[in-house]
Amino acid sequence: MLLSRPMRQLHRNDLVLLALLTLFWGLNWPVMKIGVRDFPPLTFRILSMIGGLAVIWLVAKVQGISLAIPEGKTRTVIKLAIPNMLIWHSMIIVGVKMLSSGRAAILGYTMPAWAVLAGLVFFGDRINRSSLIGILLAMSGAMLLLSSEFSPLGTILVLVAAAGWGYGTVLMKRTHIDMPTLSLTFWMLAFTTTCITFIALIFEMPQMRLPNVTEWLCIAYNAAIIFGFAHVVWFRLARILPPVASSLSVMFIPVLGTFSGAWILGETPHWQDYAAIWPLDD
Repeated sequence: MLLSRPMRQLHRNDLVLLALLTLFWGLNWPVMKIGVRDFPPLTFRILSMIGGLAVIWLVAKVQGISLAIPEGKTRTVIKLAIPNMLIWHSMIIVGVKMLSSGRAAILGYTMPAWAVLAGLVFFGDRINRSSLIGILLAMSGAMLLLSSEFSPLGTILVLVAAAGWGYGTVLMKRTHIDMPTLSLTFWMLAFTTTCITFIALIFEMPQMRLPNVTEWLCIAYNAAIIFGFAHVVWFRLARILPPVASSLSVMFIPVLGTFSGAWILGETPHWQDYAAIWPLDD
């Protein structure tokens, strides 16, 4: 049986970390779009993850944190890795290549609605009226974007990624595993990297090449900032904070992703994008 870890109140340091998550994840949507524009997306993700593993290993070594998996907990690590990393990262990066970065951000951060649904369906959680309204609004926004999108496959991939991440977040809160978050992140990332490598070898072998300078910079940002910092912080907060607190960052990321995409990439959000953002931030 999975045991839930006790939740604690939101501290000032947690607010700082949530603000940094919002900034780094929001800016990463146009960064990813630049990185995969002319580069195979799964290969981009693999290189970013390998770099992230190196960063996490180095931090663990400097801080003296053991990366060992507790005896008998390998299956639990894999169970957490599949929705939180494998489904999310494999599908979101392909979806980003097909969609504008802002639209991918909006769809990706329907995650809180999927998390509430996962709690209801898989764990018997009760949902109040405001949560139900939020789910309906988020899904309406997603359907609005789907109806106006020239790449419905990209939309579907991003929504599946968001649903996987939502379920994974709920599962993370209900799982007690006695290992540091840094170690847990390392092994979930290692498992995901291995799986995506096999997938990329099947689907992207002819397109594989060395990245150019711009692509390397995007890979470095994802390796050091997204995997080396943001994911470790997110999984830590997801394990120790109440669901509302750990979702604070998520509400603002699609807004930042949309407007940073417009600023950096010159993307033009349409009225459907603005309409879809509103229920996510409500």
